[in-house]
Amino acid sequence: MSYSKSFSPEAGFVARMSELARQTNAIDLAGNYLSDELVNPGLKKMPEWSPDLYQRVVSPYGLIELRQAISKHLQLRYDRLYNPQTELSISNGPNQNLFAVLTAFLKEGDEVLLFEPAADNYLALILLTGASPVYVSLKENDYHIDWEEVTRLVTSNTRMIIINTPHNPSGMVLSELDMLRLQKVISGTGILVVSDESMANLVYDEKEHQSVAFYPKLAEQSILISSLAQQCRVPWPVAFCAAPELLMKAIRGVFNVVDGGHFAPLQMLLAEGLEPSVSRKELIQYYQNKRDRFNDLLVTNTRFEPLPSSGSVFQLISYAKISDERDFEFAERLLHDYGVATVPFGVFTHEKQKRCLLRLNFGRPDDLLDEAVTRLARL
Repeated sequence: MSYSKSFSPEAGFVARMSELARQTNAIDLAGNYLSDELVNPGLKKMPEWSPDLYQRVVSPYGLIELRQAISKHLQLRYDRLYNPQTELSISNGPNQNLFAVLTAFLKEGDEVLLFEPAADNYLALILLTGASPVYVSLKENDYHIDWEEVTRLVTSNTRMIIINTPHNPSGMVLSELDMLRLQKVISGTGILVVSDESMANLVYDEKEHQSVAFYPKLAEQSILISSLAQQCRVPWPVAFCAAPELLMKAIRGVFNVVDGGHFAPLQMLLAEGLEPSVSRKELIQYYQNKRDRFNDLLVTNTRFEPLPSSGSVFQLISYAKISDERDFEFAERLLHDYGVATVPFGVFTHEKQKRCLLRLNFGRPDDLLDEAVTRLARL
């Protein structure tokens, strides 16, 4: 039986894999979502607001109350003030933010430094603008950046560098030294940094999340993108981007065209729940415990080998001791024959090499993770 024909390594693959999991009643460890076990209790029921709120027309940049709450949160955490009127915008998820940012600043002939492996939507969005990706391979096994290589790859056509911390799919977390090296690379240039920090609150092993907002010189040439899903512990696709006013003006020019609409009560609920009752420390410990428990189960009960992961809810695992099949074929066999949906490593690279790696989402309820390990143990 051939497993390769129905799999296409392109943007949208992860969503399609999750849909296949639902259709086949498989356990979905492929999706880009968090567990619903810690949904903020204060966000489970709509408060009794004034009826006017339900009729309110919201700016294409999001509800001002939510922008004000985010501005306060970023200032408290990163000691940088983003003006909620002119430097913050809300979107219906990180992908919409990325589309607006890349469309605003990239054109044909521009080059974008793209670290691989990379989230599956990055390359597709770059190509939509007509810009050219310049691939920079992260160095295994910890997927660190070789900054000397980055420096060599920068040219007069380099318009943008995209970073992602914590990193999808590896769980790598950029350090303070990484940020200082990045700041040095773009110093004196017009290069923009797009920093995808969608899982900024999920950094483990006593490491600290390093945001571009921490570094004043870096922040002046950076657009910060993050998700409110893990900040507020909700399953809704709501995100924000923050940038200096001149950069945000260009980004908002795109939002004016592609705005998907904003539901005022939902964003008011998020504004009131941005600082949840469960502290960030407790949230980190909760997901770190899930990671450790899941990896221990894999090591004890299966022949899969987890790779180091210091952030996010993603875990790379090697199946080299089980099979030499290509990752797309192996992932499809896991789905159809064992009822576990995973993501092949090839989704995150432009060249489809023979790599015995899969990405799993350990941020699922423990009973699902237990059953998934039971099924994987049969291989």
